[in-house]
Amino acid sequence: MIAVDTNIIIRLLTRDDEQQYQRSLTLFEQLDIFISDTVILETEWVLRFTYCFTTSDICEALRTLLGLPNVQITNANLIAQVLQWHEQGLDFADAFHLAQS
Repeated sequence: MIAVDTNIIIRLLTRDDEQQYQRSLTLFEQLDIFISDTVILETEWVLRFTYCFTTSDICEALRTLLGLPNVQITNANLIAQVLQWHEQGLDFADAFHLAQS
């Protein structure tokens, strides 16, 4: 299992650089992947501020990514709650911190 950083996920989700996208795709196709809580937080921020993803697009992308059978995260129930609250209008980071409390 490998842990991936935000840039690997961003390349996969945005496909903004074809060569880096292909490298990211290969990792996700061939290896077991761990994504830390901080990387999930950073990914949401980058998608929102740099790529202008909507709340709905962010939640859909993260659900799809985190639902892959070879992707592991620390607490799937916590992330599910965060995504639900975010879709209901709560800031992603605030929802994350609330869910952890």
